[in-house]
Amino acid sequence: MPNKCAVKEKKTGKFQYHIQPQVFWISTVFILGFVVITIPLQSVFANVFKSLFGGAMEYFGWFLVLTVNAVLFYCIYLIFSKYSDVRIGGADAKPEFSNAAWVAMLFSAGLGIGLLFYGVGEPMYHLVAPPMGGVEAGTAESGKMAMAFVFLHWGFHGWGVYALVGLSLAFATFNRGLPLSVRTVFYPLIGDRIYGWTGHIIDIFATACTLFGVATSLGLGCQQVNAGLNYLFGVPINGGVQVILIAIITAFACTSVVFGLEGGIKRVSVINMWCAGILFCFVLVLGPTLFAANVFFDSLGEYLSGVVTYGFWSESWSGGKWQNGWTLFYWAWWIAWGPFVGMFIGRISYGRTVREFIGGVLVVPVLISFIWFSVFGGSALWIELFGNGGIAKAVQENFSSAFFVFLQQFPLSSITCFLSIIVIVIFFVTSSDSGSMVIDMVTAGGHLEPPVPQRIYWSWMEGFVAAALLFGGGLVALQTATTLAGVPFGGVVLLMIWSLQKGLKEYREEMFPHIHEHPDAIIEKLLKEREAAKNAAKA
Repeated sequence: MPNKCAVKEKKTGKFQYHIQPQVFWISTVFILGFVVITIPLQSVFANVFKSLFGGAMEYFGWFLVLTVNAVLFYCIYLIFSKYSDVRIGGADAKPEFSNAAWVAMLFSAGLGIGLLFYGVGEPMYHLVAPPMGGVEAGTAESGKMAMAFVFLHWGFHGWGVYALVGLSLAFATFNRGLPLSVRTVFYPLIGDRIYGWTGHIIDIFATACTLFGVATSLGLGCQQVNAGLNYLFGVPINGGVQVILIAIITAFACTSVVFGLEGGIKRVSVINMWCAGILFCFVLVLGPTLFAANVFFDSLGEYLSGVVTYGFWSESWSGGKWQNGWTLFYWAWWIAWGPFVGMFIGRISYGRTVREFIGGVLVVPVLISFIWFSVFGGSALWIELFGNGGIAKAVQENFSSAFFVFLQQFPLSSITCFLSIIVIVIFFVTSSDSGSMVIDMVTAGGHLEPPVPQRIYWSWMEGFVAAALLFGGGLVALQTATTLAGVPFGGVVLLMIWSLQKGLKEYREEMFPHIHEHPDAIIEKLLKEREAAKNAAKA
């Protein structure tokens, strides 16, 4: 299947660009228009964002629950299906990256800043505001429930979305020879219409989802870096400082993206894993190690035994609003990040079978997340329930500073806080450069190596949007942008299930044309072919 995406490729002086005009320019105008309107109308948009967020959660929450559960069940089906041995890139394809490098890039792109932003704050928040009724706040029982919901929010449902989108894109590109773009996933359903306006709209939509999803994480990361600098050096916490931080860190991200996937993103991801690992080991050794280990296994058992119940749970009977700001926001966030992380992990997963891909994406990052939250969140719960306390109050006063208040409970807190800032910055860089590369591939018609200036362009665009959202309503604006991008894209994700299933079926039938025939008929055909060959040889 040839690449029919209409692109403009031109070289002007030293600058070469390669774009899909409709997707590139419409996406640019829409995003810049959003920024230009948001900044001068900060107070108005703060209220608008709050209303939009509440409305989206109230009327479409059920749809988000349906989407993530349908995706997870389909991914589990693929692991045990007859398509599980299909190899991305063909039967002879070999993995492009080692398992360690692959996991490092999965971890950095798919989790990023969120682990540090929510690692302590989320369990503490659920401790004092239990998700379900009938549990007293601030008790061991509410702590147990808190960890179960943390596992739900960072577990199989979210990574199932990444696995589906990533596999769909990788299969379309490496097995069908189509451009690496979201539109090509739907070739089995709509055929050559992916090259027309139907495909353009899908890619524009995916570009907006990716950019707003990444911008949300960048905004959260800058808030947390600002809180850390305030703790260490007394830097004031305000929007101006955070915008400056966005500009500085985006500059680092541009440097990384210039070196590309192998030279930049891969190396930064591996460095990030080492830095995060040092911080993890420090807390594990000096913290309540035995309690954290017990929390991991207890919470894992609670999560696995209740994953269906928790996955379909809603506040329909209680009429509460807790789920809107947490579980449903997470589902929208995972879906909004689907094009970004899915395309990225699809791009780095050449040579792996369907079973290896889904098993790796579902199990390894999820297990790392669970261990991380058990050590950091579990230790914070122990300090709050059995130690000096004070972390829950810090979460209520300033969510972004909770992680640094937690580190104050340990020796060498200044050093660990500084290391945490470095880890957050590197997460910021990996999210930004991965996101800009993905957006650039989409707006360049699916080409795997678009020109460097375009990657720089999209890196700065992500920074501009993150800054605008922070000015236009803070965390609520960031959450709303993600939600409004994620809710409608849930419909696209559901269609991916149908399209991927159809594509895998057709591909397997092409590889094994006699697969649906009765064994006796296949043997009879082979005997006839052998007899015909003998007769031809005699003649």
